[in-house]
Amino acid sequence: MEVILLERIERLGQIGDVVNVKPGFARNYLLPQNKALRANKANLELFAQQRVQIEATNLKRREEAEGVAAKMEGLRLLIVRQAAETGQLYGSVTARDIRDAVKEAGFTVEKTTAQLNQPIKALGTYSVPFVLHPEVKINVEVVIARSAEEAALAERNAAAEEEAEEIEADVADEAEAPEAEEDEAV
Repeated sequence: MEVILLERIERLGQIGDVVNVKPGFARNYLLPQNKALRANKANLELFAQQRVQIEATNLKRREEAEGVAAKMEGLRLLIVRQAAETGQLYGSVTARDIRDAVKEAGFTVEKTTAQLNQPIKALGTYSVPFVLHPEVKINVEVVIARSAEEAALAERNAAAEEEAEEIEADVADEAEAPEAEEDEAV
């Protein structure tokens, strides 16, 4: 089935592209979500008349999403869950849990913004992609811990490890520098 895209869809096309998709995808997703129109002569003419308005609306939505993304930059969420001694959670953390934590942090996001392929089932720090607009994506750091104190301790340990790696890299750079000077002198 051929459709006219009314917004950018990843791995499919840009606004105004006429693409061929499976009928079920068009009927069940694209058409009900107002992401596309059936590609017939009347709809092509309608789209041509409204193209400037559609693109302006898309640009406005993208700018709003970029503003939210700028505010969310560096956002770190803490989700407290019960877990076994091995770090396995008694349950899991889903995209819905992460979305609720973002709302508690003061941001309004849609249901489908958190892109989590599988539920999180272990303690740790995860980077979760958020798609605020088809052209605006941001990664939010999510910390899953047994308590806030445990999360703070894990953060201090991670910072100490990162600092140690930087020191090792500096020492390695200094060790290589004299060898390069000796080669030039010879």
